[in-house]
Amino acid sequence: MVVRLAGSRLMLWFESTLAWRIFGWRLVPRLVRLTGGRLSLIPAVRTALLETKDARNGRPHRRVVIYFHDGERVTIIPSKGGLPEDPFWYENAMAEPNVVFGGQSFRAELVLDEAQQARLWALADRYFPPYAAYRARAARSGRRIPILQLVRTETAQSTAL
Repeated sequence: MVVRLAGSRLMLWFESTLAWRIFGWRLVPRLVRLTGGRLSLIPAVRTALLETKDARNGRPHRRVVIYFHDGERVTIIPSKGGLPEDPFWYENAMAEPNVVFGGQSFRAELVLDEAQQARLWALADRYFPPYAAYRARAARSGRRIPILQLVRTETAQSTAL
């Protein structure tokens, strides 16, 4: 039920409002961090806190992201609900790929291979069906939603973020 609502026209509209930008993108990460991940925006879907280094000012940037596993790798989709621009956390991860995900160090890698992208989109759509609506919405503005995979690393410093 909650997952179906996430892909509805009402929710797609709501995700572009100021209220969502304040609540969904700013307060929810703080709530998840304070509760150690026990509270989630979408209970039926796995989410975790992603910490990047803000490319503009070097400060920590925290967002809650939906994720799924692909073998040893963690896959995250910077969909931003299909809005015309990429989320800041994605831009930060591209500028500085050492990130902290769920309190552990990872390196973010952009998936460029088209066959790999197609395979991962099939997995993503099964895991979180609203991704299809997000891709269609993004395509209307000329945006192609990328796919990131996180590879566990010992060298990324979680305290640096």
